[in-house]
Amino acid sequence: MHSTTSELNWSGTVTYTAERVVRPTSLDEVADVVARAPRIHGLGTRHSFNDVADSPGVLLDLTGIPTDLVIGDDGTTATLGAGTRYGRVAPELDAAGLALHNMGSLPHISVGGAIATGTHGSGTTLGSLSTAVRALEVVGADGSTRTLRRGEPDFAGSVLHLGLLGIVTRVTLDVEPAYRMRQDTYGPFPWRTFLDHAAEIHAAGYSVCAYTRFGDEISEVLVKSRVDTTDDVPDSLFGAPRLPGSPGDDHHTARDGSIGPWWDRLPHFPIDSVPSHGSEVQSEHFVPLRHAAAALDALRGMADRIQPHLHVAELRTMAADDLWLSPSQGEEVFCIAFTWQKHPEEVATLLPDLEARLAPFGGRPHWGKMSSLDGDAVAALYPRLPDVRALIARADPQRTFASAFGERVLRA
Repeated sequence: MHSTTSELNWSGTVTYTAERVVRPTSLDEVADVVARAPRIHGLGTRHSFNDVADSPGVLLDLTGIPTDLVIGDDGTTATLGAGTRYGRVAPELDAAGLALHNMGSLPHISVGGAIATGTHGSGTTLGSLSTAVRALEVVGADGSTRTLRRGEPDFAGSVLHLGLLGIVTRVTLDVEPAYRMRQDTYGPFPWRTFLDHAAEIHAAGYSVCAYTRFGDEISEVLVKSRVDTTDDVPDSLFGAPRLPGSPGDDHHTARDGSIGPWWDRLPHFPIDSVPSHGSEVQSEHFVPLRHAAAALDALRGMADRIQPHLHVAELRTMAADDLWLSPSQGEEVFCIAFTWQKHPEEVATLLPDLEARLAPFGGRPHWGKMSSLDGDAVAALYPRLPDVRALIARADPQRTFASAFGERVLRA
C-alpha cells in the first residue's frame, strides 16, 4: 500500500486538499483504511476537472485494486474491480465473446469513477455508462462491505453517487455478445443544416459525435456503426460527403471505415495514447434533445468569447434514464462538451454567461467538469435531490464520505 501527499488531477488544474492519498492493492487493505479514517473518499484515474473526488481526509486511489474479472454464469454480466480502466478490461471481455453497450471518448477512465459521475459515450438510444450497472460492492464507514443490486429500493439513487455513499470496490455491469464496428467521417455541415437536422444526424449510427468551434459550420460528424446491423454506410449525410477519414494511429482510433472490434471503435483514443490534448480543461452541459438547435444558437451568440480559449466542442446525445442524479434523468439529452485550452481562469469567467444561456433549456452540468452553478441552481434541475440527500444521510450518518463538493453543490 502506497501513500503520498500533494496530488493533482490529470490536467494539473486541481490540487487535492486531502491529507494524503493511499493506494491499496487489495480489498482487505481498502476495508482496513476505511475503518480507521474519520474522513475518506474514493479516487479513480483523476480525470475530473473539479473537486468532486476530493476530501479533507484520506483519498483512496482504487486503481491498484486487481481487475479480477468474473463473468456471470449466464454470460450477461461482468464483475470487476472499480479502479479498472475501461480500455484494459474491454479487450479481455472481447476475448470472452462479450461487449459493453458503450464506452466514453477516453478508454483511460476507471469504471468506478465514470459511473459515479455520470460519464457517457454517445448514442440517442444508449444510456450513460452508469446505466449498465447491475450491482455495486460498497465499503461502509466501519469497513464492512454491502452489495447494492438493481431492483432494490434506492438503487437508482446509489449508482451515480459522487462518492458520497461509501467506497465502491467492485462493479457488476451488463454485457452483451461481442460485435464489430466501423467509424466514418462526414462533413462539413453548414451551421443551419446541422441545427435543422440535429436529431436525425445523431440517429444516423449506433453512436454519433459532431465537432464545432461555433463558426459557420459543424466541421465533421463521426458516425460509429455496428457491422452486425449496418454493413453499408451512405456516401453522404444531409448533403455532407463521407470523407476519407484517418486510419488508427497513436492518437486516434481508426476513422476510415475500416472494421474493428467494438473496444477499438467506440472510444476516440487508443488506451496507450496520450488522451485528448493532454493539456486542457473541460466543461460539459446537457439539455433536452428537443432544445438542441436553440441551445446551440444561444451559445453561438458568444462565439467571439468562446473561440480564443477553445480547442473544440463535441456534440453528442444520450438516452433517458431514471437515475436520480443523472444529467439524462427523465428525457433524452443533447450533450455539449467543451475541450478548452488550459485557461482555467478564463474559462471560469466565461461559464456563468455560458450556463445562463443554457438555463432556459434546463442545462445540467457534468458532475466531473467545470461549472459555475451553485446549490440553488442544481436543486432546481434535479427533482429527486431531496431523496438523494435523505439516502446519503441514511448511508453515512457520521459523514465519513462527505466532501466539500457535496456540501457546496448538493447541500448534502
